[in-house]
Amino acid sequence: LQRDAKGQYLFDLLCHHLNLLEKDYFGIRFVDPDKQRHWLEFTKSVVKQMRAQPPFTMCFRVKFYPTDPAALKEEITRYLVFLQIKRDLYHGRLLCKTSDAALLAAYILQAEIGDYDPGKHPEGYSSKFQFFPKHSEKLERKIAEIHKSELSGQTPATSELNFLRKAQTLETYGVDPHPCKDVSGNAAFLAFTPFGFVVLQGNKRVHFIKWNEVTKMKFEGKTFYLYVSQKEEKKIVLTYFAPTPEACKHLWKCGIENQAFYKLEKSSQVRTVSSSNLFFKGSRFRYSGRVAKEVMESSAKIKREPPEIHR
Repeated sequence: LQRDAKGQYLFDLLCHHLNLLEKDYFGIRFVDPDKQRHWLEFTKSVVKQMRAQPPFTMCFRVKFYPTDPAALKEEITRYLVFLQIKRDLYHGRLLCKTSDAALLAAYILQAEIGDYDPGKHPEGYSSKFQFFPKHSEKLERKIAEIHKSELSGQTPATSELNFLRKAQTLETYGVDPHPCKDVSGNAAFLAFTPFGFVVLQGNKRVHFIKWNEVTKMKFEGKTFYLYVSQKEEKKIVLTYFAPTPEACKHLWKCGIENQAFYKLEKSSQVRTVSSSNLFFKGSRFRYSGRVAKEVMESSAKIKREPPEIHR
């Protein structure tokens, strides 16, 4: 990389390497020396954003989860989204009941090893795969049972698509959690999904606010404020406390980007947002990129031979 290369240059290079055209759903993430996560900003120099010393370590991952993964135009895009959600499942971000977990894991198994073959797959064969942070023998047996009896004949592409269709119905689909505390000091995870703002406590979703109900987001120090206007209620303000001011700023920026991507009709409607009420005080930030509606319209125009996928 040239010293003055912008984030967009690096991202475009990566997408070219992956043969990926539907690239707006993805981003590059890095962690600074204080263990704070950041999304690489495409309009700024890569080197100036990194506080660590080279070589820099970055992750290519899904930034905006597709509202309907089945509607993605190309199989290569679906495959990369599948890999991300498979990882979300493994890291405990995609929470679900046992029956859903067994089905999702069986789809992964079918995609990776194909049809059940008694000659190749002895008793306990599914235990060699790590689908979740932890799971029981009973769940392993259930996964193998579904794989043997229900998924025979599915190609990897079909299994991945069925996996995505199932995953998108779950409450925690698209959740990239930010640890916080509520006003009572209880631990909570805040997240932004294709459909709105989510608060999780324990394994339960305690708040779900649609994007069109969020009127404003701001932060001061470690405090994050979400302003909500719902028809049946008066206006409410949800307040949460992030571990550090940097974590709070990252949470705010993620919120601004997600709301712009999913809610706006076109990118020309994007505005610069200030973190506080006073124009001259606080952070200012602007989402740079296309919005979901534009991305879908652009995908529909893709006309090329589908690229080969190396699974």
